[in-house]
Amino acid sequence: MLLNVIARGPEDVSDASSARPPIVLLHGLFGRARNLGFFQRRLARTRRTLAIDLRNHGDSPHGPMDYNTMAGDLLDTLAHHAALPATLVGHSMGGKVAMTLALTRPGMVHSLVVADIPPARTGHGQFSLGEQMLRVRFPHYLNRAEADALLLPEIPNADVRALMLQNIRLGENPGWVIGLKEIVGSMTNIESWPYIPEGYTYPGPTLFLAGGNSPYIRREHYGVMRRLFPNYHLELIEHAGHWLHVENPTRFATLVEDFTNRY
Repeated sequence: MLLNVIARGPEDVSDASSARPPIVLLHGLFGRARNLGFFQRRLARTRRTLAIDLRNHGDSPHGPMDYNTMAGDLLDTLAHHAALPATLVGHSMGGKVAMTLALTRPGMVHSLVVADIPPARTGHGQFSLGEQMLRVRFPHYLNRAEADALLLPEIPNADVRALMLQNIRLGENPGWVIGLKEIVGSMTNIESWPYIPEGYTYPGPTLFLAGGNSPYIRREHYGVMRRLFPNYHLELIEHAGHWLHVENPTRFATLVEDFTNRY
């Protein structure tokens, strides 16, 4: 499956910038490529960048989801755009897709940034969020303010609700533009971690970013992180939860830029 791509790069493409690997941005569950526009624009001042809509998200096609399949989507899409090997930057579900590709095809990944997700099974209520979204009944017409009010009873958190609003088709015949039924039907796979054969590792430079208030990356994960990604480094972003790039975007952007400039 070829995925939707938003590509940006420097206006003046020098030999130095074109010789460096492209940076690929991968959103989390219920996100989309354009959510990462702030970071893409910063990185694109000096580097070729590609922000990706993963399957069932944004403007990409729909279908069943598991991490090996999604890593295959990503590989096919980057090959189609002559963007391999690449530096992968993935948040949450996008981080799991990035890790899966790095572990199964390490030669295709130049370096890796994983934002607030470990190589392990995770949950923390995403299945219930998907079911809440399925319960929403849309009227014949909807503007943004009305959509916000419609989601409020099911999604009281304002930051999460703002993210979900981007997945609604407004105006006449409103509805979800994402493959919501496919996502909910695949939630067990999304919350899980794929089977990785014994001995598979990614030896390249790896940066894990953890939200200081997030429950996702825990001390108990450090061992498997070291086994699978022996050259990893962990940075904690204080005063941020799971959506660390939204809650502390300046610190997130600085850490990503420093890493991608170094490798």
